[in-house]
Amino acid sequence: MTAPVFVVAPGALREGTVTLDGPEGRHAVSVRRLRVAEEIVLTDGAGTGGYGTVAAVEGKDRLDVAVTEVRTEAEPAPRITVVQALPKGDRGELAVETMTETGVDAVVPWAAARCVTQWRGERGAKALAKWRATAREAGKQSRRVRFPEVADAMTTKQVAALLATADFAAVLHEDRDADSAALATAELPAAGSIVLVVGPEGGVSPEELTVFAAAGARPYRLGASVLRTSTAGTAATALLLGRTGRWS
Repeated sequence: MTAPVFVVAPGALREGTVTLDGPEGRHAVSVRRLRVAEEIVLTDGAGTGGYGTVAAVEGKDRLDVAVTEVRTEAEPAPRITVVQALPKGDRGELAVETMTETGVDAVVPWAAARCVTQWRGERGAKALAKWRATAREAGKQSRRVRFPEVADAMTTKQVAALLATADFAAVLHEDRDADSAALATAELPAAGSIVLVVGPEGGVSPEELTVFAAAGARPYRLGASVLRTSTAGTAATALLLGRTGRWS
């Protein structure tokens, strides 16, 4: 069995004894029931991982880890950001979960014009917290030591500004009759940033396409079939990781 991953505070990782307590310690002791000498991985979620074994278990929510190795992953290149339009129901968490497992570097919630779901006030804050918790848990499950950032929700104007800074910017478009190219044949940068926009169930509006085009983002298609908004970002991320060599 592969060693489970738990999150510690930034700066806590070092060779020697590191204490895991709080909610993470409780999960390790009371849920995973880790015992002395079992292998464990600690991470700060920002690229640093500590590898070792359980040295001692104290109570129901605390254990000591004997860290024998600390490794830091370099920033990925190119960096892949998916701008995800807000889906209905729990499909937003599904999108974040599978994109995280696949290897996306950042997710930006987008309040597109045709989104049925709208994040406002307390409801929006709770939804954003769920997306961030999902990214954290999916990062642990997939044994990542660098978790994706989930940004604050953006407006179309803010997304356009983000696209304008990218080395490659694309909008997934489901209409094969539109002036769209295949993402599988696009010329991609070897470094820098890639920003990909995934529209809502009703698609990206013509007005939004115009704004994004002015920011330098062309429409692209994935293939012959039309994917749901909750799965398109995952499929596109996998394609980009393979084509940029990050999956080599």
